[in-house]
Amino acid sequence: MDFYIKEKKDLIDAIDKYGIVPFFENEIKGFSIEENIDPKVYFGEGEGIWEWKGPVITETKCAYGKFFRKKAAFVSKKWFYDLANYRRDGYDFDARVSDGLANYNEEFLYNIIASRHSILSKTAKAIGGYVKPRERGKDTWEPRKGFDTTITNLQMKGYVLITDFDYEVDKNGEFYGWGIARYATPEEYYGKTFADKCYKRTPEESYERLFKQIKKLTGADEFLIRRFLG
Repeated sequence: MDFYIKEKKDLIDAIDKYGIVPFFENEIKGFSIEENIDPKVYFGEGEGIWEWKGPVITETKCAYGKFFRKKAAFVSKKWFYDLANYRRDGYDFDARVSDGLANYNEEFLYNIIASRHSILSKTAKAIGGYVKPRERGKDTWEPRKGFDTTITNLQMKGYVLITDFDYEVDKNGEFYGWGIARYATPEEYYGKTFADKCYKRTPEESYERLFKQIKKLTGADEFLIRRFLG
């Protein structure tokens, strides 16, 4: 891969050109934004990569989420069809539940997300009881556990992605803090044609396409690529 990110357009161009762009350093050397970015826009004082994530997702309609080794990556729409197909192993979520392949926690959280166009992580946590409401005060009620693990598993399995990041607004109308992830199912995000395009190949065919793409991009050892893909 040959890219270096100094401005938002560089990231958009990389996603368009390569299709799969991991955010953080991984087992494949050089295959990440973290290793190919100007420090000034990684942890500088001004606007940078962290603020660009939401706009890049919405402008490119790419998929973003914890897709590889439970770490974040941008995946173009074209390549996400294959990634979701491979990770789902040919199952839509209802079929996975019917065959006993989804645990209760996954089904519970998936249904909260799937019943809406999209939902902020803090809203999903409140609806699901993952956070204690203020009105409960000091009583003994305990919040549901496992949100982070479950939402990561749903992303890794290709059933949920991040569609944007929202920011809190202060009294002066200024954004502040870290972006709050907005989740949706791929079916909701990409529309009715998603399933047809996702399942048009076998999971094995999709895997081989992903393998060949990463091999072409990085020239990495077969073992490292297969480990990265999971």
